[in-house]
Amino acid sequence: MKADEKVNILMVDDQPAKLLSYEVMLAELGENLIKANSGREALQHLLKTDVAVVLMDVSMPELDGFELADIIRQHPRFQRTAIIFISAVHLTDLDRLKGYQRGAVDYIAVPVIPELLRAKVSVFAELHRQAQQLEALNRELRQLSNRLMTAQDEERRRFARDLHDGIGQDLAASKMMLDGVLQHRSANGQNSAQRKAIGEATDIIERAIQQVRSMSHLLHPPLLDEGGLLSALRWLVEGMSERTGIQTSIELQPPEFPRLAPQLERTLFRIVQEALTNVFRHSEAKAAFVALTQKENSLFLTIRDDGKGVSERIARLEPGSVGVGIGAMRERTLELGGTLRVCNASPGTIVEVLVPSIVASPREMLATA
Repeated sequence: MKADEKVNILMVDDQPAKLLSYEVMLAELGENLIKANSGREALQHLLKTDVAVVLMDVSMPELDGFELADIIRQHPRFQRTAIIFISAVHLTDLDRLKGYQRGAVDYIAVPVIPELLRAKVSVFAELHRQAQQLEALNRELRQLSNRLMTAQDEERRRFARDLHDGIGQDLAASKMMLDGVLQHRSANGQNSAQRKAIGEATDIIERAIQQVRSMSHLLHPPLLDEGGLLSALRWLVEGMSERTGIQTSIELQPPEFPRLAPQLERTLFRIVQEALTNVFRHSEAKAAFVALTQKENSLFLTIRDDGKGVSERIARLEPGSVGVGIGAMRERTLELGGTLRVCNASPGTIVEVLVPSIVASPREMLATA
């Protein structure tokens, strides 16, 4: 929503004359004014239109203002919609309290002072406009963040291939050449010190080859493209146990886990990878557990450890408390339309992710193979 874009103001009253008077009073605000002659008509407008402010009479037949406010507040879309009551009868403190309990943000008595009504409505209309602008900016930031993470994933994929096909192949060729020299010298019975030096050099190169392979696979495991998420997660979990000594296990439901859409598989892999990295760096855990379950059209991912847990601020994902790792996990989850939750397990930490499930088509599986 732009700064000069109009917002919708819904006016609800069973008396047309009052609606006309409110329309005249609010006309100079320059917003979209919508009239409803009953609570039911007001609900129809709300379901079809984004409304910034609801201005309603308390005393209406069939569905009065208090009952209408109750219904509005029960809908998730209208939790923050500003409701202003106008009443010529219900003016006591108990009436006002009842109005506020029903979700009203303000209460105006009759006769209505035009300047006061315009001031109150304009404040809530501007707050709504700013909230919409902030939401649009947040969407743009999430999209930008997603494009950045996608670019990083592609760069990791390219760099992993360069490592494996470039440096890895050069090291392998060097080792083969040294092995050939070593066999030649051994066959001719030449200097044992030189043979020992060459043997040590080949051992160093072999370790370098293994390190390059590990780095390449951690940047972008070939199994993720070739065998899918199931194979890549099993490789990641086994490597976690071997490299760190943290006993890590995995459980998948159903056991014959289907291939998912490529982006979804890459995102879930990165979330698990980041979560396990946090376990290794921060948790002081001895064991970790990964579970991935598909139910109907949703995926439930859980990463749990038996370490020291996290602070309450981190568990609440408060701004400034989470690091780059959890922040990236949250952004990846949000971009998939999912939710992320962090909580303490006594002992340890639980990371839960819920995202929509998208099964890969045969064409997508061939494209990533």
